[in-house]
Amino acid sequence: MEILSFLPLDSLESIAVSVLAFLVILTVLVFVHELGHFWVARRCGVKCEAFSIGFGPELFGWNDSKGTRWKFSALPLGGYVKMFGDADVTSRPAPAIQEAVEEATGGEEVAEGEETGDWAGGKARPLTAEERAVSFHHKSLSRRVAIVAAGPAANFLFAIVVMTAFFVYPGQPTTPALIGGVVEDSAAAEAGLQAGDRVLEINGSRIERFEQIQRLVHLNLEAPLAMLVERDGRPVELTATPQIVVREDAMGNEVPVPMLGIQASGSAFVPQGLSAPWAAVEETVSLTGATLQAVWQMITGTRGTDELGGPIRIAEMSGQVAQTGVISVVWFMAVLSINLGLINLFPVPMLDGGHLLFYAIEGARGRPLGERAQEYGFRIGLAMVLTLFVFVTWNDLSRLLVF
Repeated sequence: MEILSFLPLDSLESIAVSVLAFLVILTVLVFVHELGHFWVARRCGVKCEAFSIGFGPELFGWNDSKGTRWKFSALPLGGYVKMFGDADVTSRPAPAIQEAVEEATGGEEVAEGEETGDWAGGKARPLTAEERAVSFHHKSLSRRVAIVAAGPAANFLFAIVVMTAFFVYPGQPTTPALIGGVVEDSAAAEAGLQAGDRVLEINGSRIERFEQIQRLVHLNLEAPLAMLVERDGRPVELTATPQIVVREDAMGNEVPVPMLGIQASGSAFVPQGLSAPWAAVEETVSLTGATLQAVWQMITGTRGTDELGGPIRIAEMSGQVAQTGVISVVWFMAVLSINLGLINLFPVPMLDGGHLLFYAIEGARGRPLGERAQEYGFRIGLAMVLTLFVFVTWNDLSRLLVF
């Protein structure tokens, strides 16, 4: 505590709230993700040896009736389901399993007892036919793809279910695409936009809600926006170029944001009724597309990478939403769940997308990649993940003025 003695009491309380909220939110999302893998694996006949929230040494746990060890581990920054035949928590096949699968897919029969290793039930002994039947790496390609894809799918499904519940009651937050006011000397004023204009299209995309305008402005940065508005019952075409303005975000950080300079005319929660599931799917697709576009802009250099945040940033945001109420926390979890599912689909070895990439290559070749190729792939993937982790943590600490 002496290290934090210079902080006021309210700051310590804020840190405690942020950490607690972060752990609760992350635990729920990791559980949902891993439950997707676990549920499909069980239905594909795979034996699941461990279901862990967190990595590292076990803190506490229990065994279920089918021999799965459910546990909480010391490092709460993820989780895993360890299946029979896995060499480690990244679901790499044990060396003997890899060799046997390669030989089997090459058309030669694999003799019983050929696969051995300490991973086989905890003993160095032959793997029986019954054990091969419950091994993840002996399942068909389609079943392995289904098991791996089930994790991200569970995250997307969780977000859709949460949003559906919200859109039924209290309703979908909806602001008409009607301009309530125009800021003087803003990009909107220069473009000729006026209060009372109804925005119909931006860059060819149909606009129905003010939130869509905000999203497009944020994603297009300083790029010109071709706008079609309705004014006094007549269509008017305009071009507006957002201005980059430095604003203070909810966490007190100064961030550059693109601003058009228009104000909404009011907002309301509109219950969607039976159309709520479809509205939730559309919102999920929209958020996914916006995230992919932002990532691509960072890759091409048109958007700064200082927007990227890691665990510290997420914890900071978790604490912020926790202070606004349970509804905000649940909505925040839904949005984070979409991002978690999407990130895991990136074709990086170690992530689910990396496994799916290997399976796509296996489908094209008719046999899996060799053990050495997969090993190099996992090493590259680990280096990429660690590099990204260090980078976003540096961003987080820089925002907090640690450096």
